Amino acid sequence: MNEAEGLRQRRPLRPQVVTEDSAAQAAKDGSTYSSKVFRVTFMTLAVTLIIPLLGAILLLECPIDPQPLSFKEPPLLTGVLEPNIKLRQAERLFENQIIGPESIVNIGDVLFTGTADGKILKIEDGEIQTLAQLGHGPCRTREDEPDCGRPLGIRVGPNNTLFVADAYYGIYEINPVTGEVQMLLSTKTPIEGQKLSFLNDLTLTRDGRKIYFTDSSSKWQRRDFPLLVMEGRDDGRLFEYDTVTKEVKVLMVGLRFPNGVQLSPAEDFVLVAELTLARIRRYYVSGLMKGGADMFVENMPGFPDNIRRSSSGGYWVAMSAIRPNPGFSMMDFLSEKPWIKSIIFKLLSQDTVIKFVPRYSLVIELGETGSYKRSFHDPNGMVVAYVSEAHEHDGYLYLGSFRSPFICRLNLEHV
Repeated sequence: MNEAEGLRQRRPLRPQVVTEDSAAQAAKDGSTYSSKVFRVTFMTLAVTLIIPLLGAILLLECPIDPQPLSFKEPPLLTGVLEPNIKLRQAERLFENQIIGPESIVNIGDVLFTGTADGKILKIEDGEIQTLAQLGHGPCRTREDEPDCGRPLGIRVGPNNTLFVADAYYGIYEINPVTGEVQMLLSTKTPIEGQKLSFLNDLTLTRDGRKIYFTDSSSKWQRRDFPLLVMEGRDDGRLFEYDTVTKEVKVLMVGLRFPNGVQLSPAEDFVLVAELTLARIRRYYVSGLMKGGADMFVENMPGFPDNIRRSSSGGYWVAMSAIRPNPGFSMMDFLSEKPWIKSIIFKLLSQDTVIKFVPRYSLVIELGETGSYKRSFHDPNGMVVAYVSEAHEHDGYLYLGSFRSPFICRLNLEHV
């Protein structure tokens, strides 16, 4: 190796000088790289998530045909409707011993109710007995309901027998002592060419001659009630059944989820809760206005279920979901957007959708003309959950539920 080559090898490396231009270039190169990574990540997500989601929305069938509905702005929750926690003063009875006591009646101090497993229960001296089984088991899930039966509305007749509307089977008369069951009207009998798919509630005259009852839909069964609510279908009907002639008359058609019914004290009209539209209709069954109908209460603060007489001459109305004002009502928001409902039910099951409905139990007492007299609330349904009926007896409100595993009892002297 000569001297020149040795010098070249020992020559120190010159330090790299970072200038503003080179730093900017490096930053630009880094930014370009980050941008490329973001674009690749976004495209990957689009391909793996968004595109299949859009495909599902376009290709999947929707189980409902949602109808556009129009609501007025909900009434303000002020005055007698002011939110409170009075329902939380109720006590739970027979917790985890009784499931879904939708409707409640009493004969003396003995209570009767129908439950989610198709049974009619008799509650006497704190003991629960099975009085009758309308269907047959097993009764494990909602899908078993058509076989098990689902007793909903229950009333006491003039001879202290029980009248029960079973959503799947029909209308029964039951002896409260022996448990003997007699079917009065079967759902297998079509009325004016339409089947009875979802018998809901009933009310009867003092002599027991006439029974007024609702069929919530000719399409949907009780096990699919969330689909009926979200579809907004208007195929519900009100009927009159003559227990002597066995004749059935259709009194009202075009109702959207009619459920609770109540005959007036003078027996001149029947009130019908139209759940989907948050209102109560009135149909005249006697007098000068016989055959006519009008609005009893419209634009209610919640979605009415069963209606029962109050000791003051008015009516108790139970609601398991409300339309908060001020606040956000999901049902009101979706009412005029059927396309959103379609997307929701293409992607989610009805069990999943129902979980997004905020729990809020509300019981309202109406005056004899439909004015609001007082209200009892349980925000979030902490004590009284999924309330379906308020039955007054001996100074207490017995609160039924279409889902909860208990009955609640509220002392009216303490609220």
